Amino acid sequence: MKITANKFVAVTYDLNVGEGEERELMERATAEVPLKFIYGTGMMLPAFEDALKGLEVGDSFNFSIAPANAYGEYVEEHVIDLPKNIFEVEGKFDAEMIKEGNTVPMMDSNGNRMNGSVLEVKEDIVVMDFNHPLAGETLHFNGKVIDVHEATAEEIAAMTASADGCGCGCDDCGDGCGEQGHDSCGCGGCH
Repeated sequence: MKITANKFVAVTYDLNVGEGEERELMERATAEVPLKFIYGTGMMLPAFEDALKGLEVGDSFNFSIAPANAYGEYVEEHVIDLPKNIFEVEGKFDAEMIKEGNTVPMMDSNGNRMNGSVLEVKEDIVVMDFNHPLAGETLHFNGKVIDVHEATAEEIAAMTASADGCGCGCDDCGDGCGEQGHDSCGCGGCH
């Protein structure tokens, strides 16, 4: 059976970023924990789905997705200085959560949820980066199709339930894909 609209698909892959010999492994989906999705339902980056269209169980794939078709270019204006006092809980700065390297769920003035990475904590300011962690990166996928079948109603319900809210709205929050744990490959809303 070929990968076409509304098919349940499971793939294994290595996702590398970088160029030439300077590539770095960012994510791996294994046979034990594959990436599972319903093809053609907006769960994945369109370029990711386009590269898999028509493949069958056992087929291997090796393709790259440019930043313009993945998470966009890195935008310096998405790095913002925020007043440290907005991170206070009951009058005290939350140093456990707000420390360099942590990703913090936040909300903009319009109520949109997003994740910000803490770049630096200064005396009165927290420097946050609201770019997707893979913004500006070319994504290199190398993997294999391990399952393709007609999606059952239960599979469709389970997949759409895990895509609700911030769990897969990567263009807004970079939060990953719920229990699947796959953030990079293009979970729902990540385009």
